[in-house]
Amino acid sequence: MERVVDLEEVVAAVADRRPAWQAAGLVAEPVTWRDEAEPWSQQLKTDRSRVNDPGSVGIHLRGPDEAELLVVLYRGGWADIDYIADADDAGVIPAPTVGSAQEFASLLDACITRVFGINYDAA
Repeated sequence: MERVVDLEEVVAAVADRRPAWQAAGLVAEPVTWRDEAEPWSQQLKTDRSRVNDPGSVGIHLRGPDEAELLVVLYRGGWADIDYIADADDAGVIPAPTVGSAQEFASLLDACITRVFGINYDAA
């Protein structure tokens, strides 16, 4: 898989946002890593040092009233985004191709606003 996005930079952007998420009442699970070099089916890991060839990172946020957001970004630049805002609002959020950690951070911020109704400037 082509390396379009630096997943290390993405995780740094996620870490920068954690204090704001916590202040807003969101719970962020540890970032998960998938090792592209492992045979199928790869196990997700939270310890980066156990991953030789990062293929994707996952971010899982939980908010009030059982709202959840799960984002998986692949180093090839695409993301899978699933959410539950409430009992009547759940599904998949279409994502554009992501070319940088900054683009991913903006996408993640927009998803958080969409799912949890929180609008903030994480910068």
